[in-house]
Amino acid sequence: MSERPVTKRGRPGYDQRAILEVAVAAFNEFGYDATSMGVLATRLFLSKSAIYHHFSSKEEVLELALDEALDGLEGVLRDENARVGPAIDRLAWVLRGAVEVLTSRLPYVTLLLRVRGNTVVERTALARRRAFDRAVSALVTEARDEGSLRSDIDPRIVTRLLFGMVNSIVEWYRPEGPEDAETLADDVLAVALDGLRVPAGN
Repeated sequence: MSERPVTKRGRPGYDQRAILEVAVAAFNEFGYDATSMGVLATRLFLSKSAIYHHFSSKEEVLELALDEALDGLEGVLRDENARVGPAIDRLAWVLRGAVEVLTSRLPYVTLLLRVRGNTVVERTALARRRAFDRAVSALVTEARDEGSLRSDIDPRIVTRLLFGMVNSIVEWYRPEGPEDAETLADDVLAVALDGLRVPAGN
């Protein structure tokens, strides 16, 4: 799916991106279902009609927010570094890219990880997320088959463990903290892949 840029439309003086960021923060704080357009209007000091100049519905707000996270993750898979070369290197690239997307789009990825499939928009997002997971699992299988990873662990389990670790970052990572995103990605790769690589000489 192509990336969908968030653009400004509607009444001059209101920025759609700013409204989206406030909405995502509210969805993460209260939950999507519990966040009404009235709550968003109060937070933005706007009328609900002013918000509707930028978004047709609360569902459109959610869809754009989830696209922000998913387009980033899917973009990692489309990169040439994820498609060419040894599978272990491609897997490392995808893991690094996933960490970078998570840290740079933290509120949006947090929201993605909390959706439960209660709406069509959420179910579509979950389907895209599962497709991403399957692509990573296929990379794990390729890396195992080429002899770069251990062969005694099911690739599906490996994928779940890898993304269990990556996804947990949303619970504790703070952009203003002592570790930047690049160092964090280095640490994830060191823990994940160095613990899975076949020891030298085997």
